[in-house]
Amino acid sequence: MVLETFTASDAVELAVVERSGFIESRHAGAATVLSPDGDVVTRLGNADALILPRSSLKPLQAVACVTAGAELAGEQLALATASHVGTDRHADVVREILTAGSLTEDHLACPPAWPSDSATRDEMVREHSQKARIRMNCSGKHAAMLRACVATGWPTDGYLDPSHPLQQHIRDVVERLTGEKIAHTAVDGCGAPVHAITLSGLARGIHRIGSASERSPFALHRVAGTLVRTVRENPWTIEGPDQPDTVAIETLGVFAKGGAEGIMVMVAPDGTTAALKMLDGSGRAATIVAATLLARAGALDDAVVAKLADALNLGVLGGGRPVGSIRPGAGI
Repeated sequence: MVLETFTASDAVELAVVERSGFIESRHAGAATVLSPDGDVVTRLGNADALILPRSSLKPLQAVACVTAGAELAGEQLALATASHVGTDRHADVVREILTAGSLTEDHLACPPAWPSDSATRDEMVREHSQKARIRMNCSGKHAAMLRACVATGWPTDGYLDPSHPLQQHIRDVVERLTGEKIAHTAVDGCGAPVHAITLSGLARGIHRIGSASERSPFALHRVAGTLVRTVRENPWTIEGPDQPDTVAIETLGVFAKGGAEGIMVMVAPDGTTAALKMLDGSGRAATIVAATLLARAGALDDAVVAKLADALNLGVLGGGRPVGSIRPGAGI
């Protein structure tokens, strides 16, 4: 049996692409917004359909790694939840995570990759370097998983197997934070398990992380609170220069984490949380849509969201000149 996400009939228009006064493309999907108290304040499309959160699951996975024993702080903790572009700075911190656990790049089970940062890739090509696992955008998550294994005494071999004790622990943490039983487990692009949950469940999990206190009596919440603060203090870690997650954090002060196939989660400073899934898998409008949803909920200022739109370079060009834009659709 093949499981699938919601259908077009369950989706609403979340974004459009306008060219010279003509709506050229539309992005439909589903979205939900939770108040600082966790109540649903906006619901668009079928937010109760199953989705694969992809890299938007990383905050939950990072919290699980730390609660399993991985001793990470500062930039290292932030890299554990990153989808980074592979700059030297990112790679150096991932190496620090590995070295502190007497691990090497050879322990990483993510596939070798070129950095997606063009300047870094160009420099590597000039130096006749090769693809490397540490440059893969999920290497921070994998390094954190390995550190958890070392700390707990679990084997590092096979750490991506869903039956491995680490992955069982991550599964438990995901279910606790989302309040849902995992419906299905797939293989993410980096080789790690990724769990099917509803968009509503993802929103609950991210809200609990985004609103957690570092002074909580519960270790899981303390770790979550520290993770969010650390990412906000080091926005370069989460993605990289001029990249959507980093720009959103720098501009809005939010916690933002995109995922492949049009997933986005964003938490405003007051705890208001947005989660969305673009049905066509495109993430090009996901960041501005999430920020707009938070603004409509009163959690962000419209003027600052407009500043974000400018920083994201959402203009549509014709002959090298701006003739339109990618913008939130009528559905929100």
